[in-house]
Amino acid sequence: MEVYLDNSATTRVFPEVAELMTKIMCVDYGNPSSLHMKGVEAEQYLRYAKETLARILKVNEKEIYFTSGGTESDNMAIMGCAFGNNRRGRHLITTQIEHPAVLNTMRHMESIGYRVTYLPVNAYGQISLEELQRQIRPDTVLVSVMHTNNEIGALQPVAEAGALIKRMNPNTLFHVDAVQGFGKAKIYPKKMGIDLLSASGHKIHGPKGIGLLYAGDKVKMQPLLYGGGQQMNMRSGTDNVPGAAGLAKAAELLYAHYDDDVMRLYQCKRYFMEGIRKLEGIRINGLLPGKNDGADTAPHIVSVSFEGVRSEVLLHALEEDKIYVSAGSACAARKPQPSATLKAIGIDRNLLESTIRFSFSVYTTKEELDYTLRALYDKIPMLRKYTRRS
Repeated sequence: MEVYLDNSATTRVFPEVAELMTKIMCVDYGNPSSLHMKGVEAEQYLRYAKETLARILKVNEKEIYFTSGGTESDNMAIMGCAFGNNRRGRHLITTQIEHPAVLNTMRHMESIGYRVTYLPVNAYGQISLEELQRQIRPDTVLVSVMHTNNEIGALQPVAEAGALIKRMNPNTLFHVDAVQGFGKAKIYPKKMGIDLLSASGHKIHGPKGIGLLYAGDKVKMQPLLYGGGQQMNMRSGTDNVPGAAGLAKAAELLYAHYDDDVMRLYQCKRYFMEGIRKLEGIRINGLLPGKNDGADTAPHIVSVSFEGVRSEVLLHALEEDKIYVSAGSACAARKPQPSATLKAIGIDRNLLESTIRFSFSVYTTKEELDYTLRALYDKIPMLRKYTRRS
């Protein structure tokens, strides 16, 4: 049996998405900027993509921009808004547990003279709204807070933060990195006070290399790319028609069965955590007090620290049984430094390098979870004995 439990890193593409993209690449392959019929056909796919995503987010289709992925969407939101509004101020706010696409962009902004406040989080990975309120200033241009943490599945109080930001400073823009939340939560930017929102195709059973950025019609942004003026001069470059259509198709399929799928993901999560708790010396990260079922965290992520076992060793031991998991964020998986998220929530130092992320999808089955649990029951005691001997 092959078990893929690394769906926060990337997901298997829906067959319907692959079929649609193949048709666009092999039959309806025109450039949407061309004036002939092939171009018109391609433009129709872009229109379908924007209309579909706008309907899901309950926004205007003119507020949807396509990018190369979540990283570009985050950069476009942060840098584009900072540069476009620098007369208002040069202060930015984010959190200590953001994805590197946000954290490293913020560090770059600091290097060119912007001031950045990094909000701390509690032991469950959530920010304090009171602290956010204290940090908003007249010169705060933008606040960037992720919807769902990619390592421990913590959910931020996004709607409450949006209302707070607008009450404290109506000119401050609010960006939400929803790369892990889109498809697993219903997110309505206009209702939640969100000015900009990032999402990515390959996290929702769509293709790699495509992302979206929602930017409200009153948001002032400076382009990061210059060229042919595509996407209303905001993101030049030949439109990725198959990618955009594939992203929209994946989102359409997910949200068509949203309630059933999310319920099943939570069932998988509860079942897996019950099985994990039969092992000694484990810690499940990010669970709120009194909420051992994980109901107030993301439905698809379980972060577990295994005392006395290095995460890399366990990852490869599971790989021998064709079980694929992650030792943290895939975007930083090949870097040796400890997880910023785990450090921020105050996890014990001896567990920082002993943490595995299991992440599920609509394809995950109970049989796969049972197979994984049996492997853990077998390998954890053996690896701990080996560690003690060495």
